Amino acid sequence: MDVQCSSLEDVRQRIDEIDRAMVELIARRGGFVAQAARFKKDSADVRAPARVEQVIAKVRALASERGASAEVVEQVYRAMIAAFIDEELRTHAALGAEGGAV
Repeated sequence: MDVQCSSLEDVRQRIDEIDRAMVELIARRGGFVAQAARFKKDSADVRAPARVEQVIAKVRALASERGASAEVVEQVYRAMIAAFIDEELRTHAALGAEGGAV
C-alpha cells in the first residue's frame, strides 16, 4: 500500500475510486465474455470447468505476487466467473435461437 490515509473519509474516498476502476474493468471483461459466446458450440463450452480452474490458479498467483490475499481473490473471482457464466449462457442461448451460434 503506497498511500497513507489520514481519516476514515479519506479511506472511503480511496475505496470509491478503486470501485469505479473495478466496475470499469468488469464491464470491459463482460464485453469479451459476450463475444466469447459466439465461439462456443454448447453450454459445456461455456461452463469450461478446466478453464475456470486455470483462471483461478492464475489470479491466485497474481494475488501472491501483489501481496493480496489469495483466498479473497479466489472467492471474488469464483463469484464473478459464476455470474459471467450465467450471463454467457443466456447470450449463447439467444445466439442459438437466432441461428448465430458458431
